[in-house]
Amino acid sequence: MNDLDDTDQALIAALRRDGRASLSDLASRLGIARGTVTTRLERLQNRGEVQGFTVITRSDVTQMPVRGLMMISIEGRGTERIMSRLAGLPEVTAVHSTNGKWDVIAEIGARTLEELDAVLLKVRTYEGVLGSETNLLLSTRRGGRR
Repeated sequence: MNDLDDTDQALIAALRRDGRASLSDLASRLGIARGTVTTRLERLQNRGEVQGFTVITRSDVTQMPVRGLMMISIEGRGTERIMSRLAGLPEVTAVHSTNGKWDVIAEIGARTLEELDAVLLKVRTYEGVLGSETNLLLSTRRGGRR
């Protein structure tokens, strides 16, 4: 985030904790006027700093309780092709390009460890996948930057 002041950062952190908070609640928590919250939020959205709001339901967690991050190394220029294939898998909830040792990180959810293992085996067979490493997600906390 560039050139955001303390109030902008506090507003974003409050929204991360509770994206459904009313403007009045946000104003009270931050100790600023409701109109200031409205103006700041509109500006953050217009500038693209706030891209949207999301809801995480109980079924999101209970239907796919086994979750992991699969870091993938890709040969040559196959990154876009492999990212498209990954995005087409129902178990893949997000695909990220990155730098460093790994080219892509896929967020994967499954009902069981066996299902997760089957997805990992499938991805490892994709032509152009050189290697991978997967870490299970044990817990997730949503919140502001620390």
